[in-house]
Amino acid sequence: MAFTCATGKHRRPGRMRRTSARAASIAALTTTGVIATVASGSAVAAEPTPSVEQTGLVPVVTVGDSVAQRVDDQAAAQQQAAEEAAEVKKAAVMAAMKVREERAARARAARAAERKRLNTFVPPISGSYVSTSYKSGGSLWSSGSHTGIDFHASSGTTVHAVGLGTVVEAGWGGAYGNQVVIRMSDGTYTQYGHLSSISVSVGEQVTPGRQIGLSGATGNVTGPHLHFEARTSPEYGSDIDPVAYLRKHGLNV
Repeated sequence: MAFTCATGKHRRPGRMRRTSARAASIAALTTTGVIATVASGSAVAAEPTPSVEQTGLVPVVTVGDSVAQRVDDQAAAQQQAAEEAAEVKKAAVMAAMKVREERAARARAARAAERKRLNTFVPPISGSYVSTSYKSGGSLWSSGSHTGIDFHASSGTTVHAVGLGTVVEAGWGGAYGNQVVIRMSDGTYTQYGHLSSISVSVGEQVTPGRQIGLSGATGNVTGPHLHFEARTSPEYGSDIDPVAYLRKHGLNV
């Protein structure tokens, strides 16, 4: 009895048939664009990596030792630069403070020197001496005695204000000839008589050593000289000892 091999869907196809079918299927898929060209050496195309939003995971970046060292070095350099800038700024501030302090010290010294100068008395005639003393008696004076002191001086010798003050009289003074009277800063008065010329005016402030005129022989005199008085008021008769007055202010005549 002859047996016939049954055929059906459970029959395993032959090798040649399977190979031919696979080749046909690949060709068909390639033609329709379903399978793209695969890079050389790749067996299977990689699937796209899900994004952070899709996975909910936070990526962790591992930094190599060399990169970390560069970051540390950069931070250290920035810190050093900041410290150096702070030192430079501090030095500039200190230098500016020193300049201000030195400037203030010079200003204080200048003010002190000016105060000292203004409070210092000088002789009315430089390099001179007293030729007639205070309260000398004789017929030359209407009061019977000398109300001031005379400094030896030829005509045209510079006459100085002995100290800081304000001119209250500048002009003719009768027996005193051309005269200048100054109200001093301490409230006393000084008088300069027999001048050949006057170089100040009433109301003018004078400082120690300021030229107020030239010596001469105007008024009631026997020869050129400077008559100097110290007074408690601008009026005649209020005289005080001019030698003691000048010595009180540091001058020995």
